[in-house]
Amino acid sequence: MRYPPLLTDFYELTMLAGYFEQGMTRKRAVFDLFFRKNPFEGGYAVFAGLEPALDYLEGLAFRPEELAYLHGLGLFKPEFIEFLREFRFRGTVTAPPEGSVVFANEPLLTVEGDLAEAQFVETALLTIINFQTLVATKAARIVRSAAGAPVIEFGLRRAHGPDGGLSCARAACVGGVCSTSNVQAGMIFGLEVRGTHAHSWVQAFTDELAAFRAYAEVFPAATVLLVDTYDTLHSGIPNAITVARELRARGHELRGIRLDSGDLAYLSREGRRMFDAAGFPGVKIMASNELDEFVIESIRAEGGRIDMYGVGTRLATASGVGGGALGGVYKLVELAAMPRMKVTSDLAKATVPGRKRLMRVYGAGGEMLQDVLCLEQDRLTAGDTVYDPAHPLQRTVLPAGCLLRDLRRVVMRDGQRNEPPEPLFTLSARSREELDRLPPGCLRLINPHRYKVSLSERLHGVRNELIGQLHCREG
Repeated sequence: MRYPPLLTDFYELTMLAGYFEQGMTRKRAVFDLFFRKNPFEGGYAVFAGLEPALDYLEGLAFRPEELAYLHGLGLFKPEFIEFLREFRFRGTVTAPPEGSVVFANEPLLTVEGDLAEAQFVETALLTIINFQTLVATKAARIVRSAAGAPVIEFGLRRAHGPDGGLSCARAACVGGVCSTSNVQAGMIFGLEVRGTHAHSWVQAFTDELAAFRAYAEVFPAATVLLVDTYDTLHSGIPNAITVARELRARGHELRGIRLDSGDLAYLSREGRRMFDAAGFPGVKIMASNELDEFVIESIRAEGGRIDMYGVGTRLATASGVGGGALGGVYKLVELAAMPRMKVTSDLAKATVPGRKRLMRVYGAGGEMLQDVLCLEQDRLTAGDTVYDPAHPLQRTVLPAGCLLRDLRRVVMRDGQRNEPPEPLFTLSARSREELDRLPPGCLRLINPHRYKVSLSERLHGVRNELIGQLHCREG
């Protein structure tokens, strides 16, 4: 899929034209892409969107009609339009593996290159990474609430446009939801496509039983019936049981039913009792209708007997407390080999300057303990002191016996991928394995434990020194 270069904010072009006029386009620059707050007021995020972002960078080029449009705006000089004609991304990108568990205030992507190319890609990278990371995180939360019951992505009709629907299906798989109702996503990403029928199917026939019989006649080996068009317990399920008996007589079994309204915990308990009593314990019960991680957790707590969940609106739109948008940012951290940082009155929003490594600290059993940002030349070991970036007086010591691993690696050099894309299901497995290594408190839906992201002693010192210099200069 091509992401056109005009899929950007206008100020990226005006800044680019300004750098061109000032002779600054070739200065070497380093930018970090990160977010400041974990989504959904949760304890983590699942990193997604890396492969589409690399697709965008590899294919970045202006077509003649795009240049003609920019020329027609009457703002840009012909020399700048000619500069854009040969404009490409030839930089370096460092990132964690897609599907990694990540946290606020640590760099996801680090983009290094000429100032022109590294600055221009800001908006496109943010729109790709922000949305897919948000949806992957929502999917992971839903999957964990489902406690092993399959989850199907049902969000296309409520997604933010067709591209949002495709991006949602992909990102949801990174987070663990690997089947979808979106047929185009199934073809593009190799996902299992699943679905039943709508209430309109039932309404199109003279009565509910006739509708169920017709559907079973067309799909005898894959019949799943929507049972709440009229009355779930007194009409829908009894008629489904009738069709189940007729299918069995023809050598088939009813696959399942779907509940799309009402008290899902109660209806699923009663539905399970009725099918079991009728001799159909293998019939699966699916639930849909405005589900999310909190609703699913509530259904399970109330003894609901749901075998699978179809999750649509609240997954595709990543809605809920702390959702809606990830709020990722893209900040300059080095220019012409000199560290740069943004300093505000709120130290928590001050950026961390310079080139950095992101180290993950593991306990002896492989559990994740904390992450540490350090200078490229730092060699962290157990016993080192690390600092809270928002509260410099808070420090901790890396425990004895801990293991440290660099979470990120160079994924693109000279504008070309270093390795082929990973299969989508590999990314899904990675997110599941990493979530299992998190401290259990980080997985809570309400008031989760805060996973520490610290600064090494040397990086802490460099940051404080630069803050002091900037205050003197601006004071």
